[in-house]
Amino acid sequence: MTFLTSPDRAGWRRVAGVFGVSLGLMSAGVAMPTVAHAEGKLRVAEQFGIVYLLLNVVRDQKLVEKYGKQAGVDVKVEWTQLSGGSSVNDALLTGAIDVAGAGVGPLLTVWDRTKGKQNVKGVASLGNFPYLLLSSNPAVKTIADFSGKDRIAVPAVGVSVQSRYLQMASAKLWGDKDFNRLDKYSVAIPHPDATNALLAGGTEINAHFSNPPFQYQAQANKAVHVVLNSYDVIGPNSPTVLFATEKFREQNPKTYKAFQQALQEAAQYIQKNHEGAADTYLRVTGGKADRAELLRILADPQVQFTAVPKNTLPMAEFLHRVGAIKNKPASWKDYFFDDAATTGGS
Repeated sequence: MTFLTSPDRAGWRRVAGVFGVSLGLMSAGVAMPTVAHAEGKLRVAEQFGIVYLLLNVVRDQKLVEKYGKQAGVDVKVEWTQLSGGSSVNDALLTGAIDVAGAGVGPLLTVWDRTKGKQNVKGVASLGNFPYLLLSSNPAVKTIADFSGKDRIAVPAVGVSVQSRYLQMASAKLWGDKDFNRLDKYSVAIPHPDATNALLAGGTEINAHFSNPPFQYQAQANKAVHVVLNSYDVIGPNSPTVLFATEKFREQNPKTYKAFQQALQEAAQYIQKNHEGAADTYLRVTGGKADRAELLRILADPQVQFTAVPKNTLPMAEFLHRVGAIKNKPASWKDYFFDDAATTGGS
């Protein structure tokens, strides 16, 4: 059995310490200051999984630096790895990072809470991917079978896109009033740790709303089976996105544009070079994923690496309907910046 590398806990705790007091303030809707800096510096937070492959390619090929130089700016890029939308949102609002990588659920939460203040909006999608809810409990065939005996791992309870998918599925089954019915069985655990728990068995974590490649690795344990596919809940969509404050975008136009250009080139690279993209993921992340499995994921027609967001509005409408966000977007353009890189989104 091959176990996965754990998160960089030292880095995670170091960054978390910078903004550890901000979660309560953000939850209360208090505007937090962002730290301005000169054009030419970019701090990006990513999480775990091949869904962040666009960023892996951008980092490996120094594409932001390339496009920055073309615009006359020497861009210094700093990369941070966190886990969970709440942590990422806090890092953005306290000025610890400039661009956040997280699920569309956390984007909608922070967009809603900063509207008219920091005005956080989406910068780009990271692609379209099905996310799988897994369980090692043989009694759990559908989400209706979860009980107090189960613990469902998600990156952030109630906020992460996986948690939002679970809420959307619950609303379809039990009605909007019970949309968060399964939150009480959910626990916040990073994808690598949750996957290790399912692979090993014998822990209280017997379910995991995962993402690629972890959702496929966990199924090496024959007891692990698929309970729900996110595409069955909402259809093909962009679950993971990048977002930033209006201030950063306006004060750093060359750096911002270089980043978007870098994402677009990375998407083209992945589409044309699966072999190179798989090698990049392994090299940058230092993970122990099987290369052949990565290539199967990249060849899956349901998996698309693109900066253009797809089918994000249904989640926004759901979150407003159940009261999770106060502001109702008229379209996806309300919570994404109007940029050439996202033209044709939805």
